[in-house]
Amino acid sequence: MTQPTQPASPATDLEARWSSARRLFPVYAELAREFAIDAPSFPALVETADSPDRETVERAQQWLQDMDDRIQVHQLRQFLQTTSLVDRDALVALLQHFLAKAPRTDSSRDKIDFLLVQYFSQGAPTELDDSGADIAYVAAGLEPILGKMELKPPVWLNALDRTLDAARRCRSLDELLHGVLEQGRKAKAQAGDLFYLPIALVAFTRFGYLMRRVFFRLMLTDLNSILDGLTELEEKGVELIDCRRAQFSAQEPIIRLRMICQSWKVMFQAEYSSGQPLRMLVDLRLSVDAALGRAADAHGADKSPDESAPHPDLEARAAAATGTAAPAAGSQEVWAKTRTKFAVANVHAPEFEVSAAPPEWNSEDGSSSGTKK
Repeated sequence: MTQPTQPASPATDLEARWSSARRLFPVYAELAREFAIDAPSFPALVETADSPDRETVERAQQWLQDMDDRIQVHQLRQFLQTTSLVDRDALVALLQHFLAKAPRTDSSRDKIDFLLVQYFSQGAPTELDDSGADIAYVAAGLEPILGKMELKPPVWLNALDRTLDAARRCRSLDELLHGVLEQGRKAKAQAGDLFYLPIALVAFTRFGYLMRRVFFRLMLTDLNSILDGLTELEEKGVELIDCRRAQFSAQEPIIRLRMICQSWKVMFQAEYSSGQPLRMLVDLRLSVDAALGRAADAHGADKSPDESAPHPDLEARAAAATGTAAPAAGSQEVWAKTRTKFAVANVHAPEFEVSAAPPEWNSEDGSSSGTKK
C-alpha cells in the first residue's frame, strides 16, 4: 500500500515559493520590458540569496500577483513564441504557478490553456498524426505536469470532438473564424471549475493542439487559392485589383500581392509563428475571388473599406496580426513594406493563437510532409 505523502514543512514550503519566484522573475521582467508594462521594483528577487525571511517571500508572491494582473494573455502568447528565454523547465514553472493560483480567473484559465498546449507541442514529434494524438498520448505528454490520471473523459467533453470535426470540415479560414472558434471558446467558458480536472486539462490541450493543425492547413489552403487566383487573373491580362478590404489599395499590383503571399508562405512554415495576419489573409482571398467574379455579392466586394472592415469581436477571437515573426532570407524587403499594415495592436486576448512548431506543410497541396526529425 502506498504511503500518503507527508505535507511539506513550513520551511520547505517557504523555500519552494522563493525558488519559484526567483525562477519566474527574469521571465516576467523581460515580458515587462518587451511590452512596456509598468513593473514594480523589487530588488530582493535579484539580490537576495537563498533562505529569505517569510515577509520577503510574501512580498515576492505579491509582486508576481501584481505582474499577473498586468500581463495579458495575448502578450504571454506572443512572448513565448519569440523568446529563447523560456525553456521547458520555465514552462513547467509557469504552469505550476498558474495552476496553484487562487482565486481562479478567466485570465489564469486562458494562460494555463495556452501554456499546456505550448508545453505539449514542444515535446510532440512532427510525424504525430491526428489519430495518434489521442487522450492517452496527450495525457502521457502532460504527466510531468498533471501526474497520472484515469483516462475516462466525462461526457460533456465530447463537445470538443464535435468542434474539431466541424473545424476539419472547413474549407477556408473564413469559415473557421465565423462560428467554429466560438464553439471552442464557449466550451472552455462553460466548463467553469471543471476545466481544472486533470482529464479536462488533457482534453482541452489535445483540442488546442489539433486546432493548431487545422489553422495551418487552412492558412496554406487560402494562400494557395490566392496564388492560383492571381495566376488566373494574370492570364486574363489583369494587372491591378481592388484590395481595400484587405487594407491594401484600390489598385494593388498583382505582382506585389504575389510577393507578399510568397513571403507569408515562408512565415507560415517557420519554426514558430507569432500571431499571423489571419484577417488580412482571409480578406485578401475574398478580394481575389471578387476580382474573379466568385461570390462577389456574398462577400460584399462592392462595399467601401469601412463597411467591409472586420468586426472587432471577430478580430479579438482571431489571432490578430502582431508582425513580430522574423522573415526568412530573401523576404525582408516585402516584409518591411507590409509589416506595418498588419501590426495591429490587440488589446483583447484572442481566442486562438497559432504558435509553437507547426507541421512542415507541402507547399503544393497543404498536406503535412512529416519530414522533420
